[in-house]
Amino acid sequence: MSQLKQILAKKIEEHSVRTKRLLKEKADVEIGKVTIGQCIGGARGIRSLVTDVSYLDAEEGIRFRDKTIPETFACLPKVPGSEYPYVEGFWYFLLTGEPPTMEQTKEIVEDWKARSQVPQYVFDVLRAMPRDSHPMAMFSMAILAMQRDSVFANRYREGMKKDQYWDATFEDSSNLLAKLPTIGAYIYRMKFRSDTHIAADPKLDWGGNFAHMMGIDKPYDDVSRMYFILHSDHESGNVSAHTVHLVASALSDPYYALSAGMNGLAGPLHGLANEEVLRWVQKFMDGLGGKAPTEDVIKTALLETLKTGVIPGYGHAVLRKTDPRYMAQREFCQKNLPDYPMFKVVSQIFNVAPKVLIEQGKAKNPWPNVDAQSGVIQWFYGVKEYSFYTVLFGIGRAIGTLANITWDRALGYPIERPKSLTTSMLEEFAEKGRSDKMAND
Repeated sequence: MSQLKQILAKKIEEHSVRTKRLLKEKADVEIGKVTIGQCIGGARGIRSLVTDVSYLDAEEGIRFRDKTIPETFACLPKVPGSEYPYVEGFWYFLLTGEPPTMEQTKEIVEDWKARSQVPQYVFDVLRAMPRDSHPMAMFSMAILAMQRDSVFANRYREGMKKDQYWDATFEDSSNLLAKLPTIGAYIYRMKFRSDTHIAADPKLDWGGNFAHMMGIDKPYDDVSRMYFILHSDHESGNVSAHTVHLVASALSDPYYALSAGMNGLAGPLHGLANEEVLRWVQKFMDGLGGKAPTEDVIKTALLETLKTGVIPGYGHAVLRKTDPRYMAQREFCQKNLPDYPMFKVVSQIFNVAPKVLIEQGKAKNPWPNVDAQSGVIQWFYGVKEYSFYTVLFGIGRAIGTLANITWDRALGYPIERPKSLTTSMLEEFAEKGRSDKMAND
């Protein structure tokens, strides 16, 4: 058994005691009240999911295992010659809550290499799809095709005990993660690079190998490491993370669950947003007509934009400051592509847009989110196919969601089954609430 699984097994045993105590002794403790607006409004803000992998703080942004993004990058072992950590070490950190040593990280590097061979039938499935299929449809289909090899499904049929569910989920998750970079790069080069492919390099780590198989030189390997970590998780309530959790709660194996989550990620209101922001930035640049992106020029252009719409990439449902994921990518751009015209425009929008939005009263949170920056980096390094951006997002998001469902199975979380109400019932509650208020007045 690997060091990671030994440590994870010990932590699961310790953590299970806490969960069982809460259920046995404190299950009736109220956390808050649900409003009609939350019922109709997509359950926004209802505290009804549990995850220790990440937490979205309104002021500090995403915390991975209680560490901020800068703290996370600082505590993990870095790839030699790189300024960014091994993604493999980040997987260890998400599962255990402890930064791994270099030795523990390299053990996962080698483990994932041993699991990384993608079955030929997966490529056959991809090649059987119409070549104009969306990359996300291909990505989801490739994940689903591998379900036949699910350790969880096979062990479950054989009568696996509940206390071993996490082990089988861990095995499936590790097998999936090891293969996703190869699948993603294969889809990209099949669709957009004349169907020419680059074999994996056994000397490289997970993020470095993805850049290699994409056919993009350094420092795109660092882009990959950074991008996959930043996009890995964002609490459990977003569509992709919640979908993976929901499907897995039925004891559907990780292949079913992750494929479903990727289908949710493909939506315009979720993972597709980065593509829409980049399109808007490019259209915005065209509208400048070659003018230098001074603050006055940008402010005038933004005011025109607000007359008919919004500023894409600005605002967030939870955050009340600039998304730290945006800042991490901004820092990369400032160092590696400071003179790139598109980055200059995006950087100036960052300087101006929040003030404009505040002056115009257009947003409760006028700060940029992760999507306001991510497409610029991909475009600079030659990945100019918008439809592929969500696959990049999906490879990263798999890390956090698979870590979450490994813990879901370890703690024995039940099938998710919220209760519904009819509109008539809501109207009755609304009338009663109004009558009660009038009586109190």
